[in-house]
Amino acid sequence: MPSFRRKITKHFGDSLTPSKPYLSYHDILLTSDDIVSLKYDWLTDNNIAFWEEWLEREVLPKYPRAHIVLLRPSITFLLMQAIDLKSIGSALPDFKRTTHIFLPVNDSRDRERADGGSHWSLLVVSVIDRVAFHYDSLGGANFYEAQKCTDRLGRVLGMPLRFHQMEDSPQQGNNSDCGVYVCIVMRHLLIKRLLNANSNEKVSMSMANKVIDSAGGRKEMMQIIESLRKEGERRRSLSPMSTSSKSGSSKTPPRIE
Repeated sequence: MPSFRRKITKHFGDSLTPSKPYLSYHDILLTSDDIVSLKYDWLTDNNIAFWEEWLEREVLPKYPRAHIVLLRPSITFLLMQAIDLKSIGSALPDFKRTTHIFLPVNDSRDRERADGGSHWSLLVVSVIDRVAFHYDSLGGANFYEAQKCTDRLGRVLGMPLRFHQMEDSPQQGNNSDCGVYVCIVMRHLLIKRLLNANSNEKVSMSMANKVIDSAGGRKEMMQIIESLRKEGERRRSLSPMSTSSKSGSSKTPPRIE
């Protein structure tokens, strides 16, 4: 099956290829620009894609019976902007056994720029209940985009989806934390509400009274990245090729795969 990176390149070309590599983590290549954004600014597509990749690699394997899809930001963008939905079938995962889908939603309306926009929100779709829950940390800023995404995903799934705006979604206190809120809310709903849910009880998707520590979230994500980077460096130092490739090692980021 084609890797995530090859799928994206097929549809968007090499324009998304980053420079100044910082960490290669499976299908995600973080750059120094991504790190600066994570520390101080609006989260990039790559920041959120890394978080989803990490959840898939470190959390979901502990729950082998779960059939949950974490759709990458660029794939969500593709879903929303494609003129013909049939043309993007090869880029989408197989949803046949999927129970829930997480989609980071961006407000970019420029079909030519997958990295555009100025606001992130989170759409969580319960396929088994045919309901889409929208979590927006800036009121209803992404209401239109989330509804459009819900409609388009419903067409891909071959079923109508009821759209539900979550009015109790935690609200950010500035103009740059929306992506951090998406990541924290995503993990909370994934682990606390879905993966650890009792099959005999109804799961509440409400985020009422949930306090989001955005600064702490950024710090935790950086700690995870630095830990992985250190492990990548350790593995590289143990590689038989490490001594013979020292001259070019500075251009190659630590790798975890």
